[in-house]
Amino acid sequence: MQCEILGLKTEYVRAGSGKPVLILHGWGCDINAIAPVANCVAALGYEAVSLDFPGFGKTEEPKEPWGVPEYAAFTREFIKKQGLEGCSVACHSFGGRVTIMLASAEPELFDKLIMIDAAGIRPKRTLKYYIKTYSYKLGKRLAKLKLMDRVFNLSERQKKAGSADYRALKSDVMRKTFVNVVGLDLTELLPKIKNETLLIWGDKDDATPLAYARIMEEKMPDAGLAVLKGAGHFSYADKYPQFCAVMKAYLAR
Repeated sequence: MQCEILGLKTEYVRAGSGKPVLILHGWGCDINAIAPVANCVAALGYEAVSLDFPGFGKTEEPKEPWGVPEYAAFTREFIKKQGLEGCSVACHSFGGRVTIMLASAEPELFDKLIMIDAAGIRPKRTLKYYIKTYSYKLGKRLAKLKLMDRVFNLSERQKKAGSADYRALKSDVMRKTFVNVVGLDLTELLPKIKNETLLIWGDKDDATPLAYARIMEEKMPDAGLAVLKGAGHFSYADKYPQFCAVMKAYLAR
């Protein structure tokens, strides 16, 4: 199904029946990637509402670079247009950033929160990180000088620089959006989230490590943590039966 949100053609799916649960996917993913969560929610007797964020799946990309605030505004508008105010939300990775920003400012938008290997805490910057970052920026500037570019092949080197998520993006708008998103630390917003929250985490998650979950549990007023042993960043897929059992117990409360 499609609707228009903030001028963008937006792909979404509503499956099952009952109280709605909004499903928000991670960066670089789409409705299909988060389908196991939606299937679990629908099987438990709720309506699963999934959407593709702008720039992913079948939803148009933003017309200019966005950051977390713009994705949050987009999601808020989707909730209102679909009549989902007061729904619960299950969010994975980047979807966690959007949820943190919305729930900290407008807790009435949601009932319960389920945050799965969620992003939002910026890791501590090491010396290696700063050397790599500033080397990249210097190389980008020097690549504009034709002689330097020709001698050192800087343009080709720049294409191979950055994270896999960054390199996978095909437009400048989405690359700039990625930089805006990953650079924002939302830790200070966590104490403002009053909604009851379940954190579901894989203990082998190397993208948003378990240490992040413990920080969230400590800083959020009403949060509990369920750890899925042996699961990675996509814990809902790695340990699907255990994930659904945890979801069933939490949503039924």
